[in-house]
Amino acid sequence: MARIAAIARETKETDIRIELNLDGSGQQQIESPVPFFNHMLSAVARHGFFDLQVQATGDIEIDAHHTVEDLGIVLGEAFKKALGDKAGVRRFGRSVMPMHEALASVVIDFSGRPFLVFNVELPKAKVGEFDVELVEEFFVAFCNHAGANIHVNLAYGDNLHHIIEGIFKAFGRALDEATSIDPRIDGVLSTKGKLE
Repeated sequence: MARIAAIARETKETDIRIELNLDGSGQQQIESPVPFFNHMLSAVARHGFFDLQVQATGDIEIDAHHTVEDLGIVLGEAFKKALGDKAGVRRFGRSVMPMHEALASVVIDFSGRPFLVFNVELPKAKVGEFDVELVEEFFVAFCNHAGANIHVNLAYGDNLHHIIEGIFKAFGRALDEATSIDPRIDGVLSTKGKLE
């Protein structure tokens, strides 16, 4: 059974369409008006081995907030849909990623109960034109709409680009592990018999 999803969301602020294949090879086509964030989503797909297509427009004449947040919403919904009833899914995933001087970790549980722990102190600064405070906004939106519990931790790092890229690469690898099928799992990996 194909684990794929196509989700569209249109508001007065954004128009976003995402196609996701959990069992892909890391191919991606990401088009949004936020170039740095396109780079981060490409890293998620490549390091998570997901096929990902993103078409997004947004009111970036105001700022990138609505676009990045709504990308988190739609991507979260896509993962939730593609995972279906989560039968056979490992559910938990973790990755520690070095990126030059930075070391970031991401731990995920597709429990159905959204919660984000974000232990990353980012200044109110920019990488190019990208407001780095939007990284946390993306993860809040993703957690809430994927039904995931995610812990993001930065051990150390100085360069903001390296820190953020390390986080997103770790996110991709943790997603890959958490969404993988394990033939030893009968039904869902929960003593309750359901994940929600």
